[in-house]
This record gives sequence, C-alpha cells and structure tokens, in this order.
Amino acid sequence: MNTFGTIFRLTTFGESHGEAVGGVIDGCPPGLVMDMEFIQSELDRRRPGQSRITTPRKESDKVKFLSGLFEGRSTGAPIGFMVSNENQQSSDYDHLKEVFRPSHADFTYQQKYGIRDHRGGGRSSARETLSRVVGGAVARLWLRQMNVDITAYSSQVGEIALENDYTKYDLSLIEATPVRCPDPAKAEEMIRLINEVRYKGDTIGGIITCVIKGVPVGLGEPVFGKLHAALGSAMLGINAVKGFEYGTGFNVSQRGSEVNDVFYNDNGIINTRTNRSGGIQAGISNGQDIYFRVAFKPVSTILTEQETVDIEGNDTTIKARGRHDPCVLPRAVPIVEAMAAMTIMDHFLLAKTKQ
Repeated sequence: MNTFGTIFRLTTFGESHGEAVGGVIDGCPPGLVMDMEFIQSELDRRRPGQSRITTPRKESDKVKFLSGLFEGRSTGAPIGFMVSNENQQSSDYDHLKEVFRPSHADFTYQQKYGIRDHRGGGRSSARETLSRVVGGAVARLWLRQMNVDITAYSSQVGEIALENDYTKYDLSLIEATPVRCPDPAKAEEMIRLINEVRYKGDTIGGIITCVIKGVPVGLGEPVFGKLHAALGSAMLGINAVKGFEYGTGFNVSQRGSEVNDVFYNDNGIINTRTNRSGGIQAGISNGQDIYFRVAFKPVSTILTEQETVDIEGNDTTIKARGRHDPCVLPRAVPIVEAMAAMTIMDHFLLAKTKQ
C-alpha cells in the first residue's frame, strides 16, 4: 500500500532516482493556513547533506504544491505536492543490478514483484519519507490549533544512551547538534561514534524517543483501534525501524505496585502521580504526555565487502558504493515526528465522527 491514514490520508509516489517524489494529502479540513516556511523547514531537517554525519547527497528538497490550496489556505480538496530529484548518481548502483545487498529490500522486492529498481533501492529508499515529512508538517500545523506539540530526539546511538526519562533533558537543545540529541555531552560521544564507523565503511543503529504533549483524554479505541497500536504501526512503517515501545515498554517485568500509575485529585482534576503508561491506557489517551521509543537498525548498505548471492542464487561477494548515511537517526527525527503527527491528527478527526 502507498496510502497512510483513515480520514487524514497521505498517498506517496516516486522513486529515489526517478524524476521526483511527492504525494497527495486527502482529508485535510478546509481553511488551514499553510505556513510554507514551516513546511520547508521540516523538509530541511530531513534533507541529505546537512552535516558531516549524514549522506553527502546534495538535494535542495524544495517542495512545490500543485493543488488543494487557495490564497494560502487549504480548500478541503486533495493537496498535491512534489519535490524534484536533483542529484541522482544512478551509476553508483550499476554493480547492484544482479546481486542482493544483505538485509536490504533487494531480495524481497525481486521475489515479490519479479522486477526491482536497483538505483538507490527505488521505492524502498528512505527518500520516499520526504513525502511523509510534508504530510506530517501539514498535520502539525493543524495540531497547533489543538495545542498539541510533538518532539523527537536521538536518545541512543550504539551503546551511547540517554536515560529513558525525557523530563530530565532540556528538549530545546535538540537542534543544537547535528545528531539531534538534547544532552550536549552525549551528543558529542554519539557524533564521534558515527564518524568512527563511517571511516571504517560501516554503519550504526540507535533509538529515537518521541514525546507528544497536549493530547486530550479519549483518542483511540478500546479494542482494534488502540492509539498505541496506530502509533506502533506508523513507526514500524518507517524504513529501517525494527522496534517500538511506549511508556514503560519492555521494562514491565516488575510488580504491579511498581508499575501502576496511581490516580489522585489534583485541585479538582483527575491526574496520575506517574506516567509509566506513556499517556495511553486501554488503547485510549489519558491526558498525560504520550511518549514512545523507536529502534532503528544500522543502514544495510555498508562500504565493506560482504558475502551474498546473485539473482541466479550463485554465491558471490559485494562491496557497495555510493552515498549513504552512516546512521539514520539525525535525519529520521523529523520523520518520526511527522508520522506521529499524522496519526494523532487522524485520531482527532476519527473522534469527531463519533460525536
């Protein structure tokens, strides 16, 4: 499928080395003021070539809107947009035409469809996420009206990890370093590690933490439309994501007395003394901050020799070329925020249909 969402929907198109990538946003309410500077700034955060620890591919990533807007506002019609690909070097991938990169989409795409675009991975390329960032930026503009704020940051690269408690960090410092980590000392360690693996032709994985503030009580459904399930689906649909957990997550092998969020009367408002539930209980938002973590694997395309097979099943070796991220986390931060924004907006609109 190439479409995400139920009411607020994004359909993406394009390949990494094609003419352009883009999308169509459907279900955006009319009258939304489209802050073009903000939308472009979100794309700039995802853009390649923005620092020495990202791919050196140079793309301006300037978005062009084609429909659905009039006098700076959404009309309620489908919003079409595109971003031209400007800096393809398809010849870098010629040696991949007949072989499969380990842990990459090459093999499964070939087996499923009988054809694949080996240039940069085609649709499996993370360049497709550019369209998600545009859709997420539009969703974030709408969520501003609801006083919802979404912030993500790099919380672990390799073994270098922050504490699993976002309240201990100044999230205003996230954009102060190219790795997008709110702890300056840990950020420097992460940058050194990324550079180390890059020089060796290798890659490194890590974790992104996301915090959503301002979500009211009541979003999500108790059985098959659980809010955390929707967020998990959104995150696991991002390239290179291998895991998702919210709240206490996998650290639940404890006693109930140690994990339960105790209620209390906070000057006439029902509140909880802790937020181990991650802002969601029984699949429904409870008014607390929603927070979750997303695990990203190391980039599969590495610049060192590996064993593999060709399309005929013959054993061979491969040494990739081209321009690749040594770690996806810095550029994935705005993608996580975008997918979270579209999910939360979609659930706001779904809740309206039940009123």
